[in-house]
Amino acid sequence: MNVQTEIQEHAAEAAAEGFNAGAVIIEHVANSPIAHPLVHLPTIAGIDFSITKHVFMLWVVAAIVFVVVTTAVRRYLGQDRLVPSGFMNALEATVEFIRDNVVRPSVGDRWTPTWMPLVLTLFVFILTANAIGLVPVFEVLGLFNHWVLHAGEESFFARLLHGGSTATSNFNVTAALAVITFFAIIVAGSKAHGAVQHWKNMVPHGVSPFLAVALIPIEILGMLVRPFALTMRLAANMTGGHIAILAILSFVFIFTEMAGSLVGMGVGVVFAVPLAVGITALEIIVVLVQAYVFTLLTAVFIGMAIHAHH
Repeated sequence: MNVQTEIQEHAAEAAAEGFNAGAVIIEHVANSPIAHPLVHLPTIAGIDFSITKHVFMLWVVAAIVFVVVTTAVRRYLGQDRLVPSGFMNALEATVEFIRDNVVRPSVGDRWTPTWMPLVLTLFVFILTANAIGLVPVFEVLGLFNHWVLHAGEESFFARLLHGGSTATSNFNVTAALAVITFFAIIVAGSKAHGAVQHWKNMVPHGVSPFLAVALIPIEILGMLVRPFALTMRLAANMTGGHIAILAILSFVFIFTEMAGSLVGMGVGVVFAVPLAVGITALEIIVVLVQAYVFTLLTAVFIGMAIHAHH
């Protein structure tokens, strides 16, 4: 009851203050607020294990990738024709592109079958998560709830509307993906050279002991910087695009409150909507590029561990 009362008071304050662009933007890009988790779970060791919007979106993305890819592959294998068509044709082209242009040049022919599944999975998963974030599904559901369902704030459907749908804009998600890459680098180097030799490869052969002492901390720092860079690049790019679009569209409501609905509509038609459409088109390119960059750097880092002597 206390949480519900606080929510109602917050809504009343927001209505009295008028349009709050900052609150709207944060609501659309952030994870579920503490007051709106989808499923409440206990806190263990100071960590809240409640199911939030971004956790739910991770499950949705994983389910979509699994069902779509599995269905397409099984349907293709059940046919007599060797040449794929439709979605399977696009899927095969994607697999060949990642294999021939990302994995093989980085790790070599010998290790391509070993690391191709991981790199391909990262690419497809990140690309799907990025793309889903561009589709305003939950915004449409929010309008449907406002005009038709009128579900209460404590209902599961209403809680589902709180928070952004782009899971890859969450630094926790991108950090988890980067940690997978981090351990993949260590495993790749250990498989190629042995566990001990992999760590010895951090220092180039023939370097004097005095210089090696200085190089080891630098190399360790470099190991930590790689996953950090992967984390920040993906999350920041996905968050920045959504913030830019929402900030531009907010001008419509800001000018409506300041000068009336006609001025707000004029700003929207002349400035806000065309610019938002252009940035959205750019975001479509960013969705693909960021998935490609993450997987490319993953393959490059794995290749550096395998071919340490280069």
